[in-house]
Amino acid sequence: MEAQGKSSEDEDGGERGLLHSWRGYSYSVVPERLLLPRPVLQVALGAQHGVLLVEGGQVYTFGELPWKQTQSSQPTKPTLENALSGQRVVAVAAGSFHSGAVTEDGTVHMWGDNAAGQCGLSGLSCVPNPTPVALLEPGGAQSVPILELACGEKHSLALSAQREVWAWGSGCQLGLKAAVFPVWKPQKVEQLAGRWVLQVACGASHSLALVRCVGPDGIQRPPVDKCNQCNQLLYTMTDKEDHVIISDGHYCPMGVEAKEDPPPTQTLKTSPSEPILPSHSSSTSTPAARTPDPTPDPEDSQKAGTTTAAHLPSDSDPLPSPKAAASTSSAKSSPYPGEQEVKEYLRKLSDASQTEAKMANGGLHTLQTPSLGRGSSALNSLVASCASAVGERVASTYEALSLKRMMNFYLPSSRLEALGGAADGGAERVRREESVQAKKSSSTGDIHEEEAEGLRRRLSLPGLLSQGRYAVHLLSSSYGPLLSPRLLRKMGRSRTRAFALTPMGGGVPEDQEVFPTLQTEVWSWGHGEHGELGHGDNLDRLQPLCIKSLNKKEVIRVSAGAHHSIALTAQSQVYSWGSNLSGQLGHMDTPSTVPRLAKLSEGIRVWDASAGERHTLLLADGDCIQPIIYYSGQQVKEAGGEEEEVEEEDERPGGYTQQPVLLPFCMNLGFVSGVVAGGRRCVALSDRNVMGFISSLHELASAERKFYCKLCDVKSQVLRPLLELESLSSALGPAATELLQTLAGRFSLLSHLTGQHAASLTANLRRGRDVSSLLMLEHASIFLDVYNNYCSTVGNFFVMGGFHALTKPSLDIFGKSPELLQRLSECSEENTATSDLLVALFYLPTQHLHEYGRLLLKLATCFEVSSGDYQKLQESCSKFEALTLQLKRKRKEAEYTFHFWKSFPGKMTDSLRKPHRRLIYESSNKSLSVQNAGRFSVNWFILFNDSLVHAQGVAPCKNLFSTHHIFALATLWVEPTPEDESGLHGLKVVTPEETLTLLASSSAEKTKWLRAINQAVDQALSGVGQDAGGSTSKSDPPISRTASYTFYKDGRLKDATYEGRWLTGKPHGRGILKWPDRRIYTGSFKSGLEDGFGEFACPNKALSKDDLYQGYWKEGKMHGLGTYRYASGEVYDGSFQDGMRHGHGMLRSGKHNTSSPSVFIGQWLQDKKTGYGVFDDITKGEKYMGMWQDHQRQGTGVVVTQFGLYYEGAFKDNKMMGTGILLSEDDTTYEGEFSDDWTLSGKGVLTMPNGDYLEGSFSGEWGSGLKVTGSYFKPNLFDAEKDKNRAVKLGRLSVRAEEKWQAVFEECWSQLGCEAPGQGEHLKAWENIAVALTSRRQQIQDSPEILSRSHSKTLEGLEVIPQHEEPITIERYHSVRMYLLKACDTPLHPLGRLVETLVAVYRMTYVGVGANRRLLPQAVNEIKSYLFRIFQIVRFLFPDLPEEGGLIPEPTENLPDENQETSADTRSESPKPGRVVSSSALLLPVLLPRLYPPLFTLYALEKEKEDDMYWECVLRLNKQPDLALLAFLGVQQKFWPVSIPNSLPAPGEKQPVISSTKDACFASAVETLQQISTTFTPSDKLQVIQLTFEEITQEVQSLLKQDFLWSMDELFPVFLYVVLRARIRNLGSEVSLIEDLMDPCVQHGEHGIMFTTLKACYYQIQHEKVT
Repeated sequence: MEAQGKSSEDEDGGERGLLHSWRGYSYSVVPERLLLPRPVLQVALGAQHGVLLVEGGQVYTFGELPWKQTQSSQPTKPTLENALSGQRVVAVAAGSFHSGAVTEDGTVHMWGDNAAGQCGLSGLSCVPNPTPVALLEPGGAQSVPILELACGEKHSLALSAQREVWAWGSGCQLGLKAAVFPVWKPQKVEQLAGRWVLQVACGASHSLALVRCVGPDGIQRPPVDKCNQCNQLLYTMTDKEDHVIISDGHYCPMGVEAKEDPPPTQTLKTSPSEPILPSHSSSTSTPAARTPDPTPDPEDSQKAGTTTAAHLPSDSDPLPSPKAAASTSSAKSSPYPGEQEVKEYLRKLSDASQTEAKMANGGLHTLQTPSLGRGSSALNSLVASCASAVGERVASTYEALSLKRMMNFYLPSSRLEALGGAADGGAERVRREESVQAKKSSSTGDIHEEEAEGLRRRLSLPGLLSQGRYAVHLLSSSYGPLLSPRLLRKMGRSRTRAFALTPMGGGVPEDQEVFPTLQTEVWSWGHGEHGELGHGDNLDRLQPLCIKSLNKKEVIRVSAGAHHSIALTAQSQVYSWGSNLSGQLGHMDTPSTVPRLAKLSEGIRVWDASAGERHTLLLADGDCIQPIIYYSGQQVKEAGGEEEEVEEEDERPGGYTQQPVLLPFCMNLGFVSGVVAGGRRCVALSDRNVMGFISSLHELASAERKFYCKLCDVKSQVLRPLLELESLSSALGPAATELLQTLAGRFSLLSHLTGQHAASLTANLRRGRDVSSLLMLEHASIFLDVYNNYCSTVGNFFVMGGFHALTKPSLDIFGKSPELLQRLSECSEENTATSDLLVALFYLPTQHLHEYGRLLLKLATCFEVSSGDYQKLQESCSKFEALTLQLKRKRKEAEYTFHFWKSFPGKMTDSLRKPHRRLIYESSNKSLSVQNAGRFSVNWFILFNDSLVHAQGVAPCKNLFSTHHIFALATLWVEPTPEDESGLHGLKVVTPEETLTLLASSSAEKTKWLRAINQAVDQALSGVGQDAGGSTSKSDPPISRTASYTFYKDGRLKDATYEGRWLTGKPHGRGILKWPDRRIYTGSFKSGLEDGFGEFACPNKALSKDDLYQGYWKEGKMHGLGTYRYASGEVYDGSFQDGMRHGHGMLRSGKHNTSSPSVFIGQWLQDKKTGYGVFDDITKGEKYMGMWQDHQRQGTGVVVTQFGLYYEGAFKDNKMMGTGILLSEDDTTYEGEFSDDWTLSGKGVLTMPNGDYLEGSFSGEWGSGLKVTGSYFKPNLFDAEKDKNRAVKLGRLSVRAEEKWQAVFEECWSQLGCEAPGQGEHLKAWENIAVALTSRRQQIQDSPEILSRSHSKTLEGLEVIPQHEEPITIERYHSVRMYLLKACDTPLHPLGRLVETLVAVYRMTYVGVGANRRLLPQAVNEIKSYLFRIFQIVRFLFPDLPEEGGLIPEPTENLPDENQETSADTRSESPKPGRVVSSSALLLPVLLPRLYPPLFTLYALEKEKEDDMYWECVLRLNKQPDLALLAFLGVQQKFWPVSIPNSLPAPGEKQPVISSTKDACFASAVETLQQISTTFTPSDKLQVIQLTFEEITQEVQSLLKQDFLWSMDELFPVFLYVVLRARIRNLGSEVSLIEDLMDPCVQHGEHGIMFTTLKACYYQIQHEKVT
């Protein structure tokens, strides 16, 4: 479009923004065209001058410009304002004699007359050229950016980017609390602060602001309870015996202009407590004894003794709340305002009410007449005003109300309307208002007479409302919080019904910045002597005040003339009020102090309006696309080219219009985009229609406005009357009533969106006229969604027979010949059924979608095909067209379904008919039957969009179909059966619990059904209606899918609901299965059964807690590893098989503080403890290690107690029974028969610690007196041989090491795929390992927090499997070793899992009570047995590994590197070149570090006495200095160091050893030997000893300066010295550990000799005597 703009600049000012100017409305007028170099964007007119803004941001002025101080008095032609050159102006404004401009950066420039300070520049009476004016935030230097300006006669207003209003100049029209005028410096209008102002307008001496209603998230301002000016209370409250009166009837005496000429209503100041004319805020009618005015208006005389007929809202009005400017009730079914609205209303109350016209001092007069408060008595206003003023106190007062009586009094048949503001036809509305006013003026008439009229229109409270007071009566259970339950019960349910039809500010996902808001209020302030403020009186207002009667009228633009105001609504209606001396209001109704509709003929939709001094211009849609202009007001006579205004003209008829007249020349002006009136002049801006672009834009906007008016008509004339019908729900039934309400809500939403869109298109015509700002391109999805939802709702209502059922209610409302419906539904045929008319009417919006498509396409043709705009328009057009087709198809489906239900037999309709259900295909033509059906059985198949219904019956039966079954499509699979010779056309239908074979009547029918079912299934799965492609999607629905299903057949799954993945009729994949008894399984399924990892919760009714299982399943049963947490608190952790505990597992009972905490770890067989296991009874302090059978101790076992008792022997029936050995802590030993726990019974031998022993028969419990019959022996001291025999050999009666933990090893073998140890394919084993690793890794990736970084590294290392085929070399041996280290490091690997389990059971056995020194031999044997059994598995995986003690030849050339490489690990120094393979060398480095703590504790306990003797000696000998110790130990003198390296002097210097030196000799060897305590495996410890010897040798060689060979006599004393100085605490334990677990092949090598030396030192130190 820009291109068009530019190309047109040269010729004749171009095609855009042409300016035409004229005066008056006579036929002879011809507009003159003002020529300007560029298109005009905006015009503003003053009394005698005008300001023009042209493209490029330049400003021209024309007319009489006295402030320019030029001599010429002639009106000047448009001249450029050079002072603004270089600035880009975006908006201009003109007051009577001054002008303003706003630049791009938000700066304001003013010029012209400044006598009243209207230019905002102090000290100048006039400002010749545009001068910047500073608007500063109070207290700061921050300047406020401005969006637009408005100028009056003596004042100016600016609207800031924050949407706040700033004012300067003189007069009460500023809305400032100023004591002195003029106000030179712009100030913020505080009353409007915090509100979102959309537009401001200035009349000669009044101001208007269009304000967005505060939505639910409106800014909360603290409530105001005192008047800002006179400091009187705004609210007062009076208690009557059964109600409370809250008055906000406060009239501020300062609500008049200050400091200027005395205003006409001056007398009010003197008598503030007299009642004054009510503002619409309380639109009640008190007969007002009005103070006579000094200058009475002609209109005023009529009102003297009567009431003001405040504008009464017509039928279509919402329930107006006196203050709740924003409480448009959102589309909901409750008739009462929501909590949100009440809150919001409270805030409004505090803002708006302070300056309304009220009774001063809150004087509570007696009521002069019981008058009827209509409108203002709306429920929300009552409750809210009450709650705001008295808060909590009110609640208690309600108790006093006898609500029931009140309600019976005035709710005989009333209904509350809360229906939002669509308008009826203009003329009709005006007529209705007049009739009401006639009644209303005779307010002394009988209340009940008025009731009849009033209640039909509005719920009101008779007899309790006076001017500005609210009596509180609660009518709604919605206000539960304020009412006592007792009162609520008494009240019963009121029969009021209502439906909200106005969506609240965001029914459409309204982005407040994107779509123009329709929820607006008009605020006015300033002089009101002509009624131009619209409050129903002629008072001045010092502060902005909301014009209540325009609430919910959807005003989108306001304009102010000299003494009148106009408001334009989204429904293209014009409200006007104020001075009407010249007919400028467009109607002749009186009084003109409240907004009334201008009289325009039917179908004229006004979309721009402007008010001048005594006239108004309206721009409207006519019958053709080109806009038309109406004029109402003063005729302007022109005589001899000079304007000569005849003053007396006003009195003569014909000098002005009675109602707006069409200007005949408007068709010659082209496409007018805006009109401006000002002074006596009129201006129109127009465009020429280049390439049809402008006309298409106008057509689009006009179509949208027309459509919005149509929707509003439907809402007010059809929907609302229907919803208000008393008999509606009985006619429709509850389901359809609810659908109708939903339909009404969706209709409102659609209507609201259309209104917003129309407003946006209108604004685009006024300003930009371009494509980029079309909301339907950017936000097409909002439109598509709203239309889609709406049409679905219409379809649902239609299918449920709603329109059919509305026939009778429609007769009540529209009569027998519904012309209204015919007109609205645009139905031309005669005698159409009412239901069809309604269907056509509610499907109308789909046609409008097509209109969108057509107009967008029309716009697109104005652009180059390659341009972006064309693409955008084309794309949106196709979206709208596609939806149109889709909705047409949806409508057809709905019609087809509706007719199907009409003809549908039997009672099944009720259960099958659902709003969203649509018929796709059915077999009434016998096209489908069940295979092998009985002779008389009848089958009928009906395919809906969500299910396949199979109805069955027997032929001769009266009600044909006795049963039916519904198959949900999401869980239905269909496939054709292969055609065979029999020529049957079969379909196989699979559902979770049935498989049917259906036979089609022909192959064509078979194909048809197959495609219909598959398509329906596909759509049911994707959750969309048939997509735009219709029947094009040929692909079959997936056989694997996600769906939900409830099982109904008897069996394990009866009534259970499954939600998850399916595969042809069976749960398969991840899913959740829930039973009605609250059992829940979550996890994987395979072919319909739980299989894989899953969690299961099963409620335990007795304990009212759940049993929880987490672990593996197979074929519907717990199988594999898992954890079962019982409701009782027990936890089983281990293997399951067929749903039972089976294999290795651990059971923890009770917490450590409950009654019986215990832990069992061991083997289970079919849910019972059987095999080897360890039981730790924490309460008794006993630990049992032995065999079990059926939960009982049975076989051999060992028991140790916390008091040091040790028992090994036989158990039977859970008791010590049979032969056994019992030792106490002090080595007292009993060997013999037992009959119960710790109970001796039978033959035995009791041996004392000193060797004495008793032999005979024993009975009694150990530790509580034994009965003995037998002989006592005191062995001879010399009888040493016998003594040796007496020592008890432990371990004979305990379980052998290789029989322990067999289940653990069996599990590992089975994981590798072997039936029994060593039997199986080792390649298969490697596959199983790979599978285990990947599947568990997968699981862990789903919850990565389990995996540490080092862990995942280990897993990556395991991905490479070492060679396990060729002969083993040293190199391969190393790679195997590294692999094993990694494998045993992660529990995801079967070997790692094995090691982890073994470590757990070992610690369980030997920690705590199990740390008993007598268990040491068993502990050591257990480790050896682990090594042997793990080595078996390793050799199975690496078959070429030599067996225990086998050799790996070592390549000779590699030898030196090899030595270095393995120095840290098992390096067998055997003379043969090669490596001996042993289980301890390969596996101890993995195992021992984890088992070391419990094992070493046992060694320390066993060696306690010896270690104590040794330690005492070490401490004693270490007191000696080095030389003394060396001498004492007999170290040869030649090995004594003479000097030692000194760290203090210069390096390299030596320091002599003197007699007092201590801990200096052989220091490095001592340090090395100390490391023996920090290593774990025997091989590492031997390595440390070897390094110690090397250190000693090195030091001696440096002393002797020559090679040296040790002899044992020389070496031993030196090593003894090093051992003493190393001070190793538990050396005896270290020595024993090495001895027990040392690699056998090392014993006779170098390492063996070194170890023997260390051992000798240990014994030497123990027996050392100091001389």
